[in-house]
Amino acid sequence: MRLVFAGTPAPAVPSLQRLAASEHDVVAVVTRRDAPLGRKRVLTPSPVAAAAQELGLSVIRADRLDASATEQIAASEPELGVIVAYGGLVREPLLSTPAHGWINLHFSLLPRWRGAAPVQHALIAGDARTGVSVFQLVPELDAGDIFAELAVDVPADATAGDLLASLADDGAGVLAEVVDAIASGTSSARAQEGEPTFAPKLDDDDGRVRWDEPAEAVLGRIRGVTPEPGAHTTIDGARLKILAVHSAPHDAPALAPGALALHGREVVAGTATAPIVVDEVQPAGRGAMRAADWWRGLRDSAPVAGP
Repeated sequence: MRLVFAGTPAPAVPSLQRLAASEHDVVAVVTRRDAPLGRKRVLTPSPVAAAAQELGLSVIRADRLDASATEQIAASEPELGVIVAYGGLVREPLLSTPAHGWINLHFSLLPRWRGAAPVQHALIAGDARTGVSVFQLVPELDAGDIFAELAVDVPADATAGDLLASLADDGAGVLAEVVDAIASGTSSARAQEGEPTFAPKLDDDDGRVRWDEPAEAVLGRIRGVTPEPGAHTTIDGARLKILAVHSAPHDAPALAPGALALHGREVVAGTATAPIVVDEVQPAGRGAMRAADWWRGLRDSAPVAGP
């Protein structure tokens, strides 16, 4: 089939690469425009744009799938649209432009966690299992019939970045199988079952550590917002990013929520239940460092994290 692929961030790249290597013809790749990155704000192509250029594929840069983008996509005469984390909505008439419509690779087991940040919300909520779903795109958010899904156990120490990278690789294979089935006329889809939950895009406040929550909730939040938007707290009014954590050993001292202490060579922080270990931090205006090294540079031997 003639495919148009829409995607932007790194987790969409494995799917593009898998489809480009298949017997299908990726006639166009749609991605968001180059964005300024880094301290010097250098205009940088999206990961999907860079991958498409390496593959020699035609790229359409558009921040919205408006009339202009629709006209460019329609000119490529696609038979199927494939979307993976593009960052924008597909509306009519574009939704019906390909003969087979559009399918979407989504990083959750629908209808749980419809929306922009399913992996992050799954970790924050403490889900033990998640996965990927390939479904037919419809006007309602992430509500279309499901062609295929793959369930996986959530690794105990995974961050959102870790889990999303793993699901992106696994999902590329599931997506490719669905495309093959649609092309051969053997595909089938089922309606979503169960009560939907929603996963809106996270903002900076979602990354604020709530030390008065139980230890598992604190760990889940920190991992769920890593690397974006990032976990943070305040120490003496100064912002401190928290980059890596793990459960504390059984002999760690009991601490009040937000209190920090040095236990052996590790920095431990109190929660509503058990303490956790803070492994790596980034103070304001400085680079990432081991939490123990940061601790040794403090004047106060017993800092307390604020809200």
